[in-house]
Formats: sequence, C-alpha cells, structure tokens
Amino acid sequence: MVIKTPRKKHHIPISKRVKQVSPSGIRKFFDLIASMEGVISLGVGEPDYATPWHIREAAIFSLEKGHTMYTSNQGMPELRQELSRYLRQTHDLEYSPDTDLLITVGVSEALDLAMRAILNPGDEVIIPDPCYVSYDACVFLAGGTPVMVPTSEQNNFEVGAADIEARITDKTRAILIGYPANPTGAVMSREKLSQIADVARHYNLLVISDEIYAKLVYGVEHTCFATLLQMKERTILLNGFSKAYAMTGWRIGYAAADKEIIAHMTKIHQYTMLCAPIMAQEAAIEALKSGGNSVTEMVEDYNRRRMVIVKGLNDIGLSCFEPKGAFYAFPSIRSTGMTSGEFAEKLLMEEKVAVVHGSAFGKCGEGYIRCCYATSLEDIEEALSRMKRFVAKHRRA
Repeated sequence: MVIKTPRKKHHIPISKRVKQVSPSGIRKFFDLIASMEGVISLGVGEPDYATPWHIREAAIFSLEKGHTMYTSNQGMPELRQELSRYLRQTHDLEYSPDTDLLITVGVSEALDLAMRAILNPGDEVIIPDPCYVSYDACVFLAGGTPVMVPTSEQNNFEVGAADIEARITDKTRAILIGYPANPTGAVMSREKLSQIADVARHYNLLVISDEIYAKLVYGVEHTCFATLLQMKERTILLNGFSKAYAMTGWRIGYAAADKEIIAHMTKIHQYTMLCAPIMAQEAAIEALKSGGNSVTEMVEDYNRRRMVIVKGLNDIGLSCFEPKGAFYAFPSIRSTGMTSGEFAEKLLMEEKVAVVHGSAFGKCGEGYIRCCYATSLEDIEEALSRMKRFVAKHRRA
C-alpha cells in the first residue's frame, strides 16, 4: 500500500511559468491613478476619439436585427471576404477568405494564438527591445524563450538585420517585430525590413509582424512585411481595428498567414475564445468599407499633436527623437538622474501627469518614458507646462 503525504491545507496550485511573468507594467501603474482627480493622462495607448458614427451605427443596426449569436470560429464570411479585398487593394496580397484569414479578439489574442501554434518548449523567438509589453510574455507563456535584441535612440530604435542574425541558434523559430513601434514610434524603411527578410529566408524562420499602427505614419510609407520578396508564405501578419479606427474597446483583430498556420491558430481559438463578438465584426465590415476618410482626418490631427509634443519635450530638456509612426513620443529622462519608474511616479504625484515608465517595455526602455499624444492639444500643452516645472525642479546639477 502506498501512503501519500497529505498536502498542506489551502494549497492553491499555480503554474510556475505564470508565476514568473510580471504583471503588465502599464496596467499596474494605471491602477494607481484610477482614484486620482485632475490627472492629465499621456499614458494609455488608445485614441481619444469615439469610434466614427457610421461604424457604431452598423453595430447598432446589427443589434436591432437581432444579430446576437455566435459566428463561425474563423469569423464572419462577409468580414473575411471584405478583409481579403482590403489586403489585395492595399498591399497587393492575395489571402483566401476561406483558409488564410482568422478574425480574433484584438491583435493581442492573435499574437497569443500565433505563439501557441508555432512554438514547442524551448523554441526561441527574437524580439527587438524595447517592445510592446506582451511580446516576450506571450512567447514565454507559450513555452518559448524570448531572445531580446537591444535597440537604441542612436539608431532610431530600429532593429538591425545583423543584430538579429547574431542571435540565431538552432532553437530559433521566429522573429517578432512591430513597426510602426510601440512604445517608440519608430518606423523602418522597406530597405531595412528587406534585410531582415533576407535573414529569415536564409535561416528558414517565420516572421510575426504586428502592424496594428500601419495606418498611423507621418511623412513616410508603411511597408507591410508580407509584401517583401518571398515573405508572404513565411509571415504571420497581425493587424486590427483598434488604433486606426478608434475601436479599442471593440476588441477586433485578425491574422493573415499560410493556411496551415491559420488552421492551427483557429484550432486553439475554437477551444478558448470561440469567436469574436458578432457586433464588433459587423462594425469592422463597415470600417473596411467606408472608414477611410475618418482615418485620414484622425491621422492629420495626430500629426499636429505629434509635432507639438516632440518640440515641447525637447524645449523643456527631455531629449526626444522624432517618431514617424503610431502615437507615442519616447523622450529621454536621463537629465534628471531618476530612473524611469521614479520619474513617472513622482511626475504623477507632484504634477498629476501620467506617463508610462520606459522600463515597462524592456531593459532598453530604461531612461525613457512613453508619452501618448492621442489626447487633446489642450491637454498636451497643459501636460508640457506641468512637466517643464517638474523637470526644472528635478534637473540634475
């Protein structure tokens, strides 16, 4: 007879892997400001616009028609057809609506599905640093190992093909990039992205390209990674509606890739999320059909705000390179002698301006803060005035 040692009372089994993942540096910080009054937020990365009325109206009409049921796991056929048309017209890319597209609950779910579909335990994914907070966490939670590649302000926070190649091992399975970039606003040229594509082809690697900010570029052109030479079949293209169409709360995104990859991503999606909300999918159809003018107007407004905040940050002594995409400025705070966490917390407590500490986005984000300029010019100007006072007070002698 085997005698089993009894467990301690109230034992709660938690995955060791989950325990090793830190809470989001963004959300954890913003729990702090939830009860504060008079705060100007340059923190949360979402548009200050409401979703354009005609898009909201499409969702309202879907409710009035009683469209409150599940859809196909892969997403509404009408949305996939419209998305296929959009990708063909915008990027000259042919994706079958039946096999090559998956509608997801935001790009965040698409990223999680991609990692779980392609990784085995110990597989490595190369990621630029700094990067969006969920990149390395999604790799790690899928059993993989994130391999970070440092980038710097001196190189405009662009990752180099040679730096990626230097970190490739026999365990490397993919490269994960996101340009235009969060948190830096960096945009990479087609030439530099082509060099990364050369590396991916040479070593037979997948590239996961998060292009959620593709429409938010200023004075430059966005390059869709899948359009590069022989890269469509080895790229998992991630995008969605949150940023360009001011639809963050709708949680609607998509993945476009080789049919085998999409099939396996869909399999996981079936057992976890099931499908994206039908109302959000119907709104996305309207966004693709008729949302272009609204996007253009928002981008023009973001560009005006971008110029104001970048000039303002430089004027008050926080050196800031010019971001060419997304809606973030990423100034250096090293002149104050504080860590990015100290700067963000003191700025909030003393001047009621909320920013995100750069270290939330990786080791190379230390010494910087992320300032989101998707807020009103009035608030940006007032925030700059408060920050000027704060920097003058704390500037290192």
